[in-house]
Amino acid sequence: MSGDWGSLSTLLTCRNYGGEGLEPIREPAATSHVWHQRALALILLCLLLLIGLGILGSVFYITLKKEVRKLNTLQNIKEELQRNVSLQLMHSMNSSQMIRNLSLTLQEIATKLCHELYQREPEHKCKPCPKKWIWHEDNCYLVTKNYVTWQKNAMFCSAQNASLLMIKNKSVLEFVKSRNLRKYWLGLSPRKYYADYKIVDETIFSSDWFVRNTKDVDDTMFCGYINTIYVSYTLCSDSNNIICEKLANPVKIENTLMSEIPDEKYD
Repeated sequence: MSGDWGSLSTLLTCRNYGGEGLEPIREPAATSHVWHQRALALILLCLLLLIGLGILGSVFYITLKKEVRKLNTLQNIKEELQRNVSLQLMHSMNSSQMIRNLSLTLQEIATKLCHELYQREPEHKCKPCPKKWIWHEDNCYLVTKNYVTWQKNAMFCSAQNASLLMIKNKSVLEFVKSRNLRKYWLGLSPRKYYADYKIVDETIFSSDWFVRNTKDVDDTMFCGYINTIYVSYTLCSDSNNIICEKLANPVKIENTLMSEIPDEKYD
């Protein structure tokens, strides 16, 4: 029985070729061939991927290199523009300083020239003070013989955008002395008690110059006035002459440098 099963197994695994006898059937090699094709395809795909990556890397490198060059160019342009702007700013600052210096020089020349013209023609149009006011250095002075109380003198000066005369430096002192002023109110602070007269030179650095509100003054207080070279005190309700002072306006260059002055006036 076992011999029969063996014969049957042999018959099932054999093939008849033209009646020449039976030959054992071999396993097909198709599976091996398919795997070789797949491996080859995979290798080709990997090569293609590597080639693609190489191409992409080259393109990226070239593009990056170009962009870096552009960025460097833009950076150089930016730095150049910054240098140019800095140079322009420095040039503008230097030009502005030169213009300021020139303007100051012209202003000084115009002021000096106007002083000369003012000495010859007191009401010349270049004068930086109102009419009837006296110009001395940086100030304008109004001196008028009109007897009023100290408080009215202060109110009058205030209406002129000015104040009572205060002698606080040697220049004003010399100006006052040169005018030989007699009984003109001063901007000294009113006092509750009478004070003896003193030479005007002694009042330059005095702390008595006016610092109070004129509304605080009453008829029982004493106010200072100048009488030639002396400073005296009298009741504020008494009457003395008016004198005011205020800052002079800047001399107008065009009114000085473009003035037409007949030569015969100054012969």
